[in-house]
Amino acid sequence: MPKVSSVIVPYAAYLRVYEPLAAFPEPERDHWSRYARRPDRPSYQDELRRSLADLLPTPPVAVPVHESGDAFVLEADGVVCVCPWRTRLRGWQVLEELGDGLPAPVLDAVLPPVVRRQAAQDYERWLARNPDARPWIRTATWQVPLSWFVLVSDAERRYEKGTGEVPPLLRYRTPMVEARRRVARGLRALRDAVSEGPLIDGLVDVGRWLEEFHPRSRVELDYGGLVHLLRAGDLEGDHSAADVAEGIEALRQGDGVAAGEAYTRFAERWRAVRDLRSAN
Repeated sequence: MPKVSSVIVPYAAYLRVYEPLAAFPEPERDHWSRYARRPDRPSYQDELRRSLADLLPTPPVAVPVHESGDAFVLEADGVVCVCPWRTRLRGWQVLEELGDGLPAPVLDAVLPPVVRRQAAQDYERWLARNPDARPWIRTATWQVPLSWFVLVSDAERRYEKGTGEVPPLLRYRTPMVEARRRVARGLRALRDAVSEGPLIDGLVDVGRWLEEFHPRSRVELDYGGLVHLLRAGDLEGDHSAADVAEGIEALRQGDGVAAGEAYTRFAERWRAVRDLRSAN
């Protein structure tokens, strides 16, 4: 069983959108164009280390003082696409959600009330000046939301075992048009079968978010730090996207039994992670 530390560890998965340079207005487009040519771009691990470092001072820095000028970069079909970190915006949004996920004494110990109040006031002022702001990255701790798997196909899965100090990798990448199409088809099948529920709500939410981006964007589902929670064999055999797709297709065909079997496989696979979260 993986060793789970008692300190705050970001066992998180990520849903990222990479937009083509053409989607950005000047002068931001020029900034990202120059940035994409840098040979020393920071990695996912660098972003993680920086966010954790902000929790070390006393009092801790709940949200960075300045917005990050970094991004993840990929080239798809000859088009350079970037996924801005927007660490400050994401920090504010995560801070709003912390109260639902942590007991009050733990939350106060990690981020004192005065720190949270100041961050909330800063966010309110910033949001008044930037009402249309949205992050390019969504984060989920201790899980990959089932709705995220609807966006991708098992054929788009990439798995690397990892060697030495290099951790394993499990991610999916898909064109934006495919992700949107799968959301629409999934919603139709689910609404015909169950009319309402958390999966439908999650799909509606993520679908609205995807509509904010350029149609030639790429969507990436990255297991991120969750790879440290799953045994190598379990990770290699993880085909959650296939289970979700099979379940939705079964609902479309009116086969409730097959849909239930697909969901059971999915739930059993993620039960070990839920158990670790409870133990921690």
